[in-house]
Amino acid sequence: MNRLTLIPCSQDHIETLRTWSTQQDEVTQWAGPNVRFPHTLQTFLADLKYPELPSYGLINEKKALVAFGQFYQRLGHCHLGRLIVNPDFRRQGIAKILVEALSNKAQQVLQLTDLSLFVYQNNTAAITLYKKLGFNETNYPEDMPLTDCLYLTKISD
Repeated sequence: MNRLTLIPCSQDHIETLRTWSTQQDEVTQWAGPNVRFPHTLQTFLADLKYPELPSYGLINEKKALVAFGQFYQRLGHCHLGRLIVNPDFRRQGIAKILVEALSNKAQQVLQLTDLSLFVYQNNTAAITLYKKLGFNETNYPEDMPLTDCLYLTKISD
């Protein structure tokens, strides 16, 4: 894979991101159940909490957006959310690059070391990746906010 750079997303990037999922279940899989579909740019921005949440993308050398993710503090962790790779660039190792780069950025910005994320139980490819990257399934310490999801954490030593 050619050089990828993690950058803050612009509204233009979010407009591109809107085109990556064409069905409700696809949107729910990466963005969660509270993102409306079909959506307008305005509802999509609002549901992603853009620009309130730190929103980053990986761009390639042609400045094309190839992946997206957000982070915020949740229960004392850098919580990664809304992770997605552009369908045209999947199966090239980009998800790994995204998770690593976004994790580093989140730890730097939030000044926290531990990581967390939610993943749907049926998303076996993502679960496999996260476990390879050192995430472990953990009991969520409160009422689970999402059904059919696992809570994974990566605790620094």
